[in-house]
Amino acid sequence: MRIGAHVSTANSADLAIDRAVDIGAEAVQIFVSPPQGWAFKGIDEKIAADFKAKARENDVGPTVLHGIFLVSLGSDDPALVGRGKQSLIRYMDAANDLGAMGVIFHLGSHKGRGFDTVFDQLVGSIHDVLAESPDVFLMLENSAGMGSHIGSKFAELGRVHKALDDPRVRICLDTQHSFAAGYDLTTPEGIAATMDEFDREIGLQHLAAVHCNDSKPPFGGAVDRHENIGEGAMGLAAFEAIVAHPAFSDVPFYLEVPGYEGKGPDVRNVDTMKEIRRKAGVAS
Repeated sequence: MRIGAHVSTANSADLAIDRAVDIGAEAVQIFVSPPQGWAFKGIDEKIAADFKAKARENDVGPTVLHGIFLVSLGSDDPALVGRGKQSLIRYMDAANDLGAMGVIFHLGSHKGRGFDTVFDQLVGSIHDVLAESPDVFLMLENSAGMGSHIGSKFAELGRVHKALDDPRVRICLDTQHSFAAGYDLTTPEGIAATMDEFDREIGLQHLAAVHCNDSKPPFGGAVDRHENIGEGAMGLAAFEAIVAHPAFSDVPFYLEVPGYEGKGPDVRNVDTMKEIRRKAGVAS
């Protein structure tokens, strides 16, 4: 279990590794373009080489890319769906260039049309992305259950995963999203029940990454708002239970917390998770 963090790529993607080292992160998640826009410059060959060299020299990894927030493959706007597919293909290519494990993305919203109504379109769109992508993982992230967002329940993610039937398709489990969607992660019993359901609906072998975040909203609040580890509605005991569950022992964790200075994941959050891991006797 590696304790990683989302870090900035400002000025140059390879600087993300320097920033990870500065806060003690053992793995990194990055954007390779502005997450609220469609602009994409691509990855310069030298920067990609520097990124991989720094990651290797500092033993930082695995790297994952997080797709932009505009992707919505269940939209009723064909132009928006097309732009989302192209963005994901570019990100998959970038992940390959950087030696990353793959790309994590949100499935988006069905805009009130219903999951069953958009299911074929969603699966077909992801198939289109995979058909033009290199051999890296495409990871579906569970949602917090806001409005018409897809994937807050493991049954929905499982249906999509099974329909795609591609070994590159994996799952990223966000702890805050799960808690907000009504999965009790605060006790060992709650974790066991949650992961039993995950195994039935998806399969534990398909879990590739964890977004490690406490929650500002209460249990079942259906709102995507992260908090620093131990400072939110989940609390430290939740993360002790999560880390102790065998399903997570070989899965990288990526912090997406606000940080104690409001600048994102920091030393204190990373150290908190490392201490929880140490007490649980889980290997790094």
